[in-house]
Amino acid sequence: MQRDRSVALAFGGLAAMTAALGIGRFVYTPILPAMLGALGWSKSDAGLIASANFLGYFVGALLAGLPFVMRRPRFWLLTALAISAVSTGAMAVPSDIASFAGLRFTGGIASAFVIVCASTLVLERLSLSGRASLSAIHFAGVGFGIMISAVTVSAMLASGAGWRSLWIGSGSISIVVTVVAAMLIPAASDVAVSSKPVASRTGPSGIGMMAVAYGLFGFGYVITTTFLVAIVRLTEEVRVLEPWVWILFGLAAIPSVTIWTRLGERIGAMNAFAVACIVEAVGVAASVEWVTITGVCFSALLLGGTFMGLTALGFIAARILSAGNPHQAFGRMTASFGIGQMVGPTLAGFLSEQLGDFRLASLIAAGALVAAAALSIRTSRVMATNASAESAIQAFTAPRTALDRGGRTARR
Repeated sequence: MQRDRSVALAFGGLAAMTAALGIGRFVYTPILPAMLGALGWSKSDAGLIASANFLGYFVGALLAGLPFVMRRPRFWLLTALAISAVSTGAMAVPSDIASFAGLRFTGGIASAFVIVCASTLVLERLSLSGRASLSAIHFAGVGFGIMISAVTVSAMLASGAGWRSLWIGSGSISIVVTVVAAMLIPAASDVAVSSKPVASRTGPSGIGMMAVAYGLFGFGYVITTTFLVAIVRLTEEVRVLEPWVWILFGLAAIPSVTIWTRLGERIGAMNAFAVACIVEAVGVAASVEWVTITGVCFSALLLGGTFMGLTALGFIAARILSAGNPHQAFGRMTASFGIGQMVGPTLAGFLSEQLGDFRLASLIAAGALVAAAALSIRTSRVMATNASAESAIQAFTAPRTALDRGGRTARR
């Protein structure tokens, strides 16, 4: 792959992540307050619809790891991008909970296909071409999409647009960005997608523990990211931040992958994942324990500055632990992440209805992130132990081979 093709491919990944994740998945957060006011939803209703999206994400992750997707990843990527854009715009049509949930479920399936297929098509190719550092551009698409959608929603609300117009505008932007992704991501036959299988490792690989950690991360971040704008609107002291807090979140997300992957290069991807989980746990707790303008901005910066870095580090760890089958590992991690996301909003909505706020749910989420950090560190230690065992085996067998050769030489 030529140098300019690598850069174009990275920006194609950015476009795909912008359309399906940054807009298709996360635009629900800034639009939600307008829908709550216009439709009279309870927080449980809002959490149920958010969980429908994450249930779709879980189902999509299971399907995206199957062989029929692996054989035609670009076809399924572009199909999923189109479905994501259409289902986003179509949120302007219904008025009943079931229809909204169905559309968000469909969009969730599409977003999982996009993240798995784009990771295979973009990240693997960049790695094979020696340009793995460009993966930061690919992952920055989520923060970029969040920022675009936040600015768009804020501007449209300021001009008096209703919630239906907000969905139509967001879906239209997704369609444009999808076209850009199709132009920049080449066909699968242009560049080899899979790398050569690697030798089996001694002992457990750690992918199971890392998948659980990734699921806990999904649970830990999703409650605050789903309800952050609603929390701001419901609190008189910080209500002035409503048009800005999601923009701040998106801006913090854009450079986060570069920052956290560089830390991963220094201390290891799984150790960096643990550090980022602790930082994010502080941000989640701050959203309910420090509800001032300073505290909410601090929370938005910590959350925005870690959640995509954690996503990237999780996929890097999956590739390390994949034993030559990264597509399947990506699918497994994404499925675990989907389970965590699915549980989070429903639990938060229920507890909020019972207790009147999101404090307990958010503190539970912060605890889940701490547990994820512990599992990630444990995985790193398992890998280090396995590497030491392999080194010991090599050290033991190498002299033995030399002695055998010496014996045969002496007998000659």
